[in-house]
Amino acid sequence: MNPCRCGWYGDKEHPCECTPSEIKKYHQRISGPLLDRIDINVRISRVKYEELSSKSKAEPSAVIRKRVVAARAIQLKRLSPYHLFCNAQMNHALLQRFCILEPKAQSLLEQAFRNMHLSARSYDRIIKVARTIADLAGTENIEALHIAEAIQLRNDKDYEI
Repeated sequence: MNPCRCGWYGDKEHPCECTPSEIKKYHQRISGPLLDRIDINVRISRVKYEELSSKSKAEPSAVIRKRVVAARAIQLKRLSPYHLFCNAQMNHALLQRFCILEPKAQSLLEQAFRNMHLSARSYDRIIKVARTIADLAGTENIEALHIAEAIQLRNDKDYEI
């Protein structure tokens, strides 16, 4: 969705034409329970011409694909006895079994839960995303940086007024 009615809220080069109350009203069009079911919320800013025409090379898709295939294989191996194939399908009992949070990760999640007033659904979903991030990194346990990234992907604070 756009960040506001005019579409320019948060743009560094073009001023937003909306008032704070209009932006808030625009965001309230989507219900909280629906937003709570969206695991990843990524803000994509406008791409500048210089970035599009640059000759610098980004990470090749083949390298990214290799990492994703490896993570999917980890998930399939872990979950196939339960007739599941990805982390998103895990229930709470499987989360407790396969999503071991390191102490710093547990502390960070607790702090975020208290400060951001997250729901029970958010708790499970953040852990599932963090488990996937850890799988992509090839780590057995979920570390604080995985939890931090999952929280950041879930809650785009740039849009809040």
